[in-house]
Amino acid sequence: MSLEDNAIWASLPVPALLLDPEDRIEEINPAAEGFLNTSSRSIRGQNVWERVMINSPLEDAFNRARETASPLFVNDVDVGTGERAPLHCNLQIAPLSDRPGYMLFLISPRELAGRMTQDHSVKSAAKSAIGMAEMLAHEIKNPLAGITGAAQLLSMGLDAEDRELTDLIVAETRRVVKLLEQVEQFGNLTLPDLRPVNIHDVLDRARRSALLGFGASMKIIEDYDPSLPAAIGDPDQLLQVVLNLLKNAAQAAGKEGGTIRIHTYFEHSFRLRRADGGGRSLPLQIEIIDDGPGLPPDIADQIFDPFVSGRENGTGLGLALVSKIISDHEGWISVNSVPGHTVFRISLPMAPRARKTKKESS
Repeated sequence: MSLEDNAIWASLPVPALLLDPEDRIEEINPAAEGFLNTSSRSIRGQNVWERVMINSPLEDAFNRARETASPLFVNDVDVGTGERAPLHCNLQIAPLSDRPGYMLFLISPRELAGRMTQDHSVKSAAKSAIGMAEMLAHEIKNPLAGITGAAQLLSMGLDAEDRELTDLIVAETRRVVKLLEQVEQFGNLTLPDLRPVNIHDVLDRARRSALLGFGASMKIIEDYDPSLPAAIGDPDQLLQVVLNLLKNAAQAAGKEGGTIRIHTYFEHSFRLRRADGGGRSLPLQIEIIDDGPGLPPDIADQIFDPFVSGRENGTGLGLALVSKIISDHEGWISVNSVPGHTVFRISLPMAPRARKTKKESS
């Protein structure tokens, strides 16, 4: 490729692969390196169908496109890499006019197209829940305290059988108060205290806390990229996010336990477009991967909305709070789930590097 071709190739916003006449990968662009979690050098020469898994028979149509030198468009297929849950994608395949037999293979994750809309929806849902939280806290918590006190006074003059009823009243009112406190926490308008954060320190704190408590029956594997630079974020709020995701994975596994893998990597091509048309680079990736039963299909698309829960007694506020915190960090969170493989992916901005002074650089 010429210098101009290299610049265009590196600037493509979607994963792109260049295939030789034998379906071997000759080159991938930076976006594809992030998508496949590998480098161009290490994947070169490998068969594309061994590295890109598609839930649709495509090889015959692909061969016809090569033979007739015509483009091929495939919509709404699941594309996986063998390392994480498949993504819903569109594919564009076209022959290179100056290199017979060579094909250009573009992968367009559908998830990317909906980022701006979903981010706006999350913030709108957060505002609605905040208003509701203020109303509920004011109108319900005080009367509940009175009900609890009255039930406790009544229980003093009752026999053991009748006391069971007043104990039930006290327990249920306390449960409702706890729910309201969670709603109040979701409605907290405190902005994150943004500063450079070593994300691996946050993950280690969360992992140790989980293993000592709710995740004692789980196996938690660290799969870190040690070269990952500092993120910009609030370490306490990010810790709350990771703990919540680890707790969800542990609860989904049940008493028999399971495995959670915490994976970090750098994807420099990942950008989030804002409603004003601008964009921000979110290269730092954190994945919480579990081998539990997966999300119920009927709520998978709304899992970050308030009061949507896949558990029988869940409040549906945990993941809504997680989404709100990540949104306040100008980051992104997404989920891909199939039975036995659920991946929550957090994308965060990188802390700006300190500029060297003239004395330091000399």
